[in-house]
Amino acid sequence: MSAQPAPGQWPLPPNAFKAALSRGEQLIGLWCSLADPYPAEIVAGAGFDWLLLDTEHSHADVATVLSQLQAVAPYPCSPVVRPPVNDPVVIKRLLDVGAQSLLIPQVESAEEARAAVAATRYAPTGVRGVSALTRATRFGRVEDYAALAHTELCVLVQVESRRALGQIERIASVDGVDGIFIGPGDLAASLGHPGDPNAPSVVAAVEEAIGRVRAAGKPAGLLTTNPAFAQRCIDLGTTFTAVGVDVGLLARGADLLARTFTPRAAAPAAVNRSP
Repeated sequence: MSAQPAPGQWPLPPNAFKAALSRGEQLIGLWCSLADPYPAEIVAGAGFDWLLLDTEHSHADVATVLSQLQAVAPYPCSPVVRPPVNDPVVIKRLLDVGAQSLLIPQVESAEEARAAVAATRYAPTGVRGVSALTRATRFGRVEDYAALAHTELCVLVQVESRRALGQIERIASVDGVDGIFIGPGDLAASLGHPGDPNAPSVVAAVEEAIGRVRAAGKPAGLLTTNPAFAQRCIDLGTTFTAVGVDVGLLARGADLLARTFTPRAAAPAAVNRSP
């Protein structure tokens, strides 16, 4: 039997995603909007570097995220959790159940980025509430968790509006922001092209934003279901790049199978696709 740490001396779990991001490695991810541990575990073994567990545009909640984190834990795939809003109470609860990497939506300014970081830090540098017996602390078994937790937490913020585009350098300068994610869908709407992230002006804005994030010294991220554009963004410098969505894979795969064996099946309705 292998030796186990003494009570109260479990190590702080390392954040492989944060470490790889800081080394500049290319991390390929998949969006998980099917708010259930079973599909999360299925895709966790597919070979992606990271999975985005989405609670902004899904019916997931903290309990769902907990079960998803448990389901993917045995696999060499890092979970990143997106809260529904930049709110310290929501962020606190996600951290307490063991999330170590967060993607904060709709960050519009340096002030909002600082608030996101503060929500992940204990006082005196932040506002995260303290509990010594959470899953994050391995139920009180991680020694000095409160003093060390921030070293393994990864805070990613989403820039996804016209206003936020103008604030990229200020947002990137915030201490504790580990990366900036460009959200093409909301950005398209903000730029006057709702539902059309393929509009030339939107694509140009995304490409320019990637360059500005990289020039500011921070990793850049993106979600796109277009393989050619994904490669284009990687070439431009994205280092955490999501290339698909579980719901889309299931829906389009089902559409194709139905049409293959049931010619009368209607062609799928137009779908808004990221560039």
